[in-house]
Amino acid sequence: MDLNKIYSERRTGTKKNTIANRTVYQRDFDRIIFSSSFRRLQNKTQVFPLPGSTFVHNRLTHSLEVSSIGRSLGKIVGEKIAENSDNKLTKDSVSFYNNNLSEVIAAACLAHDLGNPAFGHSGEKAISSYFEKNNDLLEPLNEKQKKDLLSFEGNANAFRILTHKLEGRQEGGLRLTYTTLASILKYPCESTASNKKFIHRKKFGFFQADKEIFDEVVNELEMIKETDESGFTIYKRHPFTYLLEAADDIAYTLMDFEDAHRLGILEQKVVIDSFENLIYGLAAKERIARVKNTSGQIGDVNEKIGYLRGVSIDVLTSKTAQIFLSNLDKILAGEYESSLIKDLEKKCEELKNIEKISIEKIYGHKSVIEIELAGYNVINELLGMVMPAAVKKESERTDLDDKMLQLVPEQFGKFLDSDTHYEKIMSIIDYVSGMTDLFATELYRKIKGIDIGKHT
Repeated sequence: MDLNKIYSERRTGTKKNTIANRTVYQRDFDRIIFSSSFRRLQNKTQVFPLPGSTFVHNRLTHSLEVSSIGRSLGKIVGEKIAENSDNKLTKDSVSFYNNNLSEVIAAACLAHDLGNPAFGHSGEKAISSYFEKNNDLLEPLNEKQKKDLLSFEGNANAFRILTHKLEGRQEGGLRLTYTTLASILKYPCESTASNKKFIHRKKFGFFQADKEIFDEVVNELEMIKETDESGFTIYKRHPFTYLLEAADDIAYTLMDFEDAHRLGILEQKVVIDSFENLIYGLAAKERIARVKNTSGQIGDVNEKIGYLRGVSIDVLTSKTAQIFLSNLDKILAGEYESSLIKDLEKKCEELKNIEKISIEKIYGHKSVIEIELAGYNVINELLGMVMPAAVKKESERTDLDDKMLQLVPEQFGKFLDSDTHYEKIMSIIDYVSGMTDLFATELYRKIKGIDIGKHT
């Protein structure tokens, strides 16, 4: 890929940009942060149950932190690319990398989790499981559409939320630039092409319903199409995606540790030792001396952990930026088959240790499993209540079916006979996957008759 051609100010839903005081990429950031989809992240589980007496991260606070790290990565990388261009960049490109790449990565990071349903990854599994159990609903669909639903994917759903036109809304969804949209495509392939052996195909990045706009994005930015005998749609990652992924990896790796300490799941010594070992393994000697001195003067445990976490973020950000730049030629050629954080693990054993502790002590903790199981059941039940009514012909619906569909806001469609079976299914998926933990739980309890007469 050509550094001069991997960005574009073109955006969905419009053919020309309006004149504004902000750059088009700043407008992307603002459109995301003011969107209802972004606000709903404040009541979607990150890892630990919400709410609680001890404040822990939700999807919104996580996304804001990822965006902050992403902005720094974009700034470091952008300035270095502009500085070392050897006259290969146009004047506009030099300006873009110096001033705008950080804005693109910050915006993409804000949006990277928008497609995650309530209750974390258990929400994704619940949607897939529902269709496994109700396979008859998929009979009218083609094989690619079936695969989308049997392996529902939050990344593909994020792309849909950002680009899909809801009933009565503007064309183009949030109308973001193709550059920002390409940056969130961690898995630029269709569901039938997913293959865990390849980093860009571990999951998938778009539903068949959104293939047209996906094609527009990858063609506009001249992303590399992968040759595959199967004929599946597969592209190599856009270079900026690696920066988004690194920002996400850094954030959850460190912040889940800090949350686990505040909840009493991890002992303070484990967290402090892990952060210190990470810093001492990667930072320069002069900085290590300063960290030891400053840390030694902090008596409050939470403050000390917060300080060490902050330094760890800075060190990891700097190191992953270096790895990106040293592999830039491979990344542009579509030949980089790793992630920045995985490459960094080769130089820092403590990163592997933190991951090991997280899997054993955090992600397998009773409180995490409980919310996953509860969320799985709630999402599964809600789909079972609404989906059958939505896919029926209008003349076959009972009074109960009509009442169920009255619960679905009109922005998700009217479920007419003129709608295809696939469109009806995707509309219900849009509705249920967008619910917050609290809304889904309350709706479930009301419909089940557990909270009769309660109003919010």
